[in-house]
Formats: sequence, structure tokens, C-alpha cells
Amino acid sequence: MTIMTLEIGTAAPQFTLHDQDDQPVSLADYADQNVIVYFYPAAATPGCTTQACDFRDNINSLKSAGYQVLGISPDKPSKLKKFQDKEGLNFPLLSDPDNKVQEAYGAYGLKKMYGKEYMGTIRSTFVVSAGKISHAFLAVKAKGHIELLRKELGL
Repeated sequence: MTIMTLEIGTAAPQFTLHDQDDQPVSLADYADQNVIVYFYPAAATPGCTTQACDFRDNINSLKSAGYQVLGISPDKPSKLKKFQDKEGLNFPLLSDPDNKVQEAYGAYGLKKMYGKEYMGTIRSTFVVSAGKISHAFLAVKAKGHIELLRKELGL
């Protein structure tokens, strides 16, 4: 499998995925907005919870600066709903069970844990503006990610 790396200024791969309420959500729904699309490995795990809650706690300032947030993981909508409810998440969580959108964004690939290699979601964030990739952050850390994002976006 070849890992794609999206170049800044290239068209963002379009997608339609089901959200935590099993409703279809498309990137095209946000065509006239700036969208932060972040990929995370699994709902309700420690790092993913830290990252999601960081987005939750900063959503108002991100929205007031003109940014919407979409979280994408391979989890089923029912698990995403539980995660959203438990943590009070205030943005859509999208289900990518076959990893196709993750692959299109280069957020799926070879990972290592405890010396074992496996294929999985690579924690990554992309900012889409006017349908193009304006920022790409690959293999980010869950903690401190919002601060990095704010700095890079000039917020």
C-alpha cells in the first residue's frame, strides 16, 4: 500500500461518511467554510479522548475564527454516539470503517506499538479551505495539538 501525502494547495479528497447519529455528512456540506478534519484511531481511548475534549473545549473560539471541526475514526456510529454523549462532544464524529477516507488523506498506514508493526489510523489533522488543503499535520500528538493548530492558523 502506498501512503498518500497531500500537498498544500491540492484539492481535498471529497467524502461522505455517517456521523454518530448514522446520518450522512459530506465534506461538500462545508464547501463555503474552513474545516479542520482530524483523524484519530479509536473513540474512548485515552489519547483520543484527550484530543477530542481539547477540540470540545476550544470549539467556540475555533468556530468564531471561521473553522468547523470534523473528527474521523474507523469506529461504528453507535460507538461514536456513546463517545460523544459521554464526553459532551460538540462537533460531528464520522465513521470510516473501511479506512477509505483515511487512506485518501494519508492518515492510514504502518504503525508500531510495543515492537509490533500493524496497519492503523495515524493521528493526523488537515485544514480544508475553499476545497483545498491549506495545512497538513501528520502523526501529531494528542496532547498539545490545539495549541499547535492555533499557532499555525494564527489564532
